[in-house]
Amino acid sequence: MEMIGNRLKQVLVDKQLQVGCWLSLGSHTAAEICASAGFDWVLIDMEHAPNDVPQVLHLLHAAAAYPSSIVVRAYWNDTVLIKRLLDLGVQSLLVPNVQTVEEAKLAVEAVRYPPRGVRGVSANSRSNRFGRIKDYFQRANDEVCLMVQIETRQGLDNLEAIAAVDGIDGLFIGPQDLAADLGHLGNPGHVEVRAAMGEALRRIDKAGKVPGILAFAEADAKHWISEGARFVAVTGDAFLLARSSEAVVKAFKR
Repeated sequence: MEMIGNRLKQVLVDKQLQVGCWLSLGSHTAAEICASAGFDWVLIDMEHAPNDVPQVLHLLHAAAAYPSSIVVRAYWNDTVLIKRLLDLGVQSLLVPNVQTVEEAKLAVEAVRYPPRGVRGVSANSRSNRFGRIKDYFQRANDEVCLMVQIETRQGLDNLEAIAAVDGIDGLFIGPQDLAADLGHLGNPGHVEVRAAMGEALRRIDKAGKVPGILAFAEADAKHWISEGARFVAVTGDAFLLARSSEAVVKAFKR
């Protein structure tokens, strides 16, 4: 059996814009609907959604039949959790709240086999198609797309140093947490926060890494794309259901 290449990593390296959908509902049906809608990628969220490791596997099954690349956001920069996700066949990971070079290196080590990292070895898992991919261990490290979230003032201060860590493919701005850490809880649209995010995107691009951001408002998403963002979450399953259901109610209860 052939090694499974990471298409998302390749197109991001080629500087192609990739827009995606956040999966927070923990619903197989929602995952399948969104994965088949035409998004470049979908992200299974573990940090702010009720998705544990077995649920992630079910959602991977639901989305696997469609062209969208699948990303998983781990709930923390945890070596054991990351190992389990990789063994499930996850090749693209988003790690939250990385603030220092040391934390970035920890994430990189977690996704790599020894001697380049500390990933535990399973010869019979979904990642290597249950032992059927014969060159898996030789190629697995290179097919992982690892992105880390910058969502604090400390993360911004260390941005270039984090970007310089070998093995970090992209840096993803978390608007809500960044706004909170900058003193504007619940207001990522504050002029100070927007200025910081725009500058961060430019710094990430200058550092040679993929700039990413979450922006569920269409105008915001298009603005950040114009500022250089290439990995952009433009909506989510829970967001779509909440806003669309409100719109239907409003149409009939004027």
